[in-house]
Amino acid sequence: MNEKSTKYTFLAMILHWLIAILVIVNWRATEAAEHASKADGEKIMGNHFAFGVIILVLALAHLVVRFTSSRPPLASTLKPWEAMLARVTHVLLGLLVILLPLMGWTAMSLYGQPIDVFSVFTLPALPLSPDKDMAKSIFEAHGVVGSILVYLMFLHIAGTLKHTLLDRDGNLFRMLPFGKAKG
Repeated sequence: MNEKSTKYTFLAMILHWLIAILVIVNWRATEAAEHASKADGEKIMGNHFAFGVIILVLALAHLVVRFTSSRPPLASTLKPWEAMLARVTHVLLGLLVILLPLMGWTAMSLYGQPIDVFSVFTLPALPLSPDKDMAKSIFEAHGVVGSILVYLMFLHIAGTLKHTLLDRDGNLFRMLPFGKAKG
C-alpha cells in the first residue's frame, strides 16, 4: 500500500481540523458563559449559536466528502477491538456534530428566535409553534449530548496519542498533510 492511500484527502483533513477546533471553541464558550455576567453570557452564547451553525455546515460538507471521495481503510496495525472502537467513535462523533447544532436550532426555533451568524447572515427559525418548555427540555438534552461529544472527543484524542506516542504507528499522520502514515 503506498503512502498516499493511507491518508485522507486534503479537503477531509481541512474539514476535520476546522470542525475539531470549532467544537473545542464552542465547548469552552459554554463554560465561559456559565461564569459570565448575564449580558456577557448572552453575547457568548450568541457566538456559541453562530459557531454551531458553522459546525453544522462544515459537518454536512464533511459528510459529503466522506461519501464522495476515497478514504483510507483503518490502519492494519489496529487490533480488532481498536478497529471496532475507532469505527464506533468516528460514527458517533460524526452524528453528534450534526445532531447538536440541529438540536440548538430546533430549541431556538421553539423560542421563536432566529440565529444570527456573526452579522453575515441569519438562520431563520424553523416553522415551529412556540413552546418554551419543549425548548428548555431540548436545551437540557443538548447539554447532555454536548458532554457526550466532549467525552468522545477526549477518547478520540487519547487513541490518537496512544498510537502516536506508544505504538508509533504513524496513525496521526493519516489526518495530516505531512508525515508518514503506515498501512
